[in-house]
Amino acid sequence: MENYRSLSTKEIETLISQSCTCDDWSRISVKEKFSPCNIQHVHFSGDIKLGIFDKEITLEGGIKKHTGIHHATIFNCNIHDNVFIGKINRYIANYEIDENTYIENTELITTTGTTSFGNGTEVAILNEGGGREILITDKLSSHLAYIMALYRHRNKTISALQNIIRKYSKDISSKVGYIGKNVHIISVGKIKDTKIGDYAYIEGASSLINGSINSNESDPILVGQSVIAKNFIFSSGSQITDASLVENSFIGQGVQISKHFSIYDSVYFCNSQGFHGEACAIFGGPFTVTHHKSSLLIAGMFSFLNAGSGSNQSNHMYKLGPIHQGVVERGSKTTSDSYILWPAKIGAFSLVIGRHYQHSDTSNLPFSYLIEIDNSSYIVPGVNLRSVGTIRDAQKWPKRDRRKDSEKLDQINFNLLSPYTIQKMYAGIDILKTLQKLSGETSETYSYQSAFMKNQALRKGLIYYQMAIDKFLGNSLIKRLEGTSFKSIKEIRERLKPDTSIGSGTWVDISGLIAPKSEISQFMNDIESGIIDNIDSINRHFKDIHSNYYSYEWTWALEKLEESLNKPYTEFTIQDIIKCVESWTKSVTDLDKLLYEDAKKEFDLISKTGFGADGDEEVKQKDFANVRGVFEENPFVMEVQNHIKVKTELGQELINRILPLA
Repeated sequence: MENYRSLSTKEIETLISQSCTCDDWSRISVKEKFSPCNIQHVHFSGDIKLGIFDKEITLEGGIKKHTGIHHATIFNCNIHDNVFIGKINRYIANYEIDENTYIENTELITTTGTTSFGNGTEVAILNEGGGREILITDKLSSHLAYIMALYRHRNKTISALQNIIRKYSKDISSKVGYIGKNVHIISVGKIKDTKIGDYAYIEGASSLINGSINSNESDPILVGQSVIAKNFIFSSGSQITDASLVENSFIGQGVQISKHFSIYDSVYFCNSQGFHGEACAIFGGPFTVTHHKSSLLIAGMFSFLNAGSGSNQSNHMYKLGPIHQGVVERGSKTTSDSYILWPAKIGAFSLVIGRHYQHSDTSNLPFSYLIEIDNSSYIVPGVNLRSVGTIRDAQKWPKRDRRKDSEKLDQINFNLLSPYTIQKMYAGIDILKTLQKLSGETSETYSYQSAFMKNQALRKGLIYYQMAIDKFLGNSLIKRLEGTSFKSIKEIRERLKPDTSIGSGTWVDISGLIAPKSEISQFMNDIESGIIDNIDSINRHFKDIHSNYYSYEWTWALEKLEESLNKPYTEFTIQDIIKCVESWTKSVTDLDKLLYEDAKKEFDLISKTGFGADGDEEVKQKDFANVRGVFEENPFVMEVQNHIKVKTELGQELINRILPLA
């Protein structure tokens, strides 16, 4: 406990001589080594605590300013050591300001009464008419938000979660605001009822009302010019700049909101980006990205999304109001000027091209194209498995994780192939075979979910899905058996034994967290029974599920291998394992060859159009090579070729290791 004392008569006289005034000098207490030298033109009122001001703060460009308080009105504040406060146009009231913080040329900083700093704010996502509200909080994860929004059939779960968040909001409520250590607040308009964490940098913002800026030393937050925010929470590492508007919204870790982006009644989770356009009533899961002025994301749930220019949706069919919602599952893209009329559901890793009014549900046909042809929607199932863009996205997401905070709120599984997507491919194969059976294998066109599918697309879809299934199951098997020498088939079977019974059955993607549905159900049971009763325990539970992913995955994959071989793993033979490895090797190399051919299109004659200005064909070729490089030397192409070699050798190594046991 730091010791404070009253001002001495001499210190009061010095302050008065420096144009300072106070309603009651006896209500000011200071640290023992306090000196009034650097306090000038300040009016104090209420209860005041002052630290010592004996250091300089270095600003951008190397300019140094001595700490102290100048030209300000201060009411009911606790100002710690070596804070600089200058040119406060109105006043600072009811705030604790921690050490080494710099505040200059700011209009107003005040706490107006008991506030929870944005915690507990209701955000009406997906359905603008209400019914799926999320209560935002400092420690909100995308997974907790997903359950609050979508599991409305679990009334007890929703009620318990809301009570947990309301309790947290009440516990952190205060009549005194907080500005952390080493914060910079420069040329800001109004700051009201806002909590600001350590190392935040706020410059030129217009208005920050009822919010939390959860910055810290390892991952500071930047709030920039002309930003207006109300009823908000900004998470560590986020950047909100360039006249962006944020209201009734949660901004997750490492999120960038900039270039006049407008976001209302929405949540944006880790590493998402919103530039130029607008978002209304959306659930922006991890890596939801929109960069274009004409794009509108509305009443939809997204994750790992790349929205093209002019991407739009509608949640209003002019009947009962804007009540419709849509889901675009992880990893999807929308092309320029694409449009979807909600309600609709787009399968994982799909590409949406054109305008769609038919309310399609392609959730069991992942990795597909949804294309507009003659005002109708056509599905090309599985074709995105051979797309260079899909693989490139999967590789870039982990590299673009901007979070530096040691406490990561969102538990992100980046895997392209997982029990979640593979189970959908199994369902997709059943759908495609059923369509063939009902309409005939020679039908030119098939109808599915208010959309159409051409015969050739259906047949290729069956091939693509089976290749991906073989690849995933082989990956799991080889990973399980790698790095171990076996003396008998008995030892191999023992190694194949699952670590846990968890993992069987349906899997779900809880906005970035891929998990067995049974574990999510158990989580909700624990919430309802009170076993899990606070936000920290909730986040630890999600982290535990994420950390056990590969054990759960093996339980699921082994069951699929048993179904494929029509026998339990305790009866697997060496030849069974070799058969699986050979299927895996073929699927990996065949898919890589398709990727190789897809990449080759980026170097064909059409791609060279526009190169070689004012020159002949030779100039065009040289210009293209100098800008884009040579196909064979392209890093991705070289990686694909190396991947074929490495995976082939990996499969052969396992076969060589176990073949003598046959």
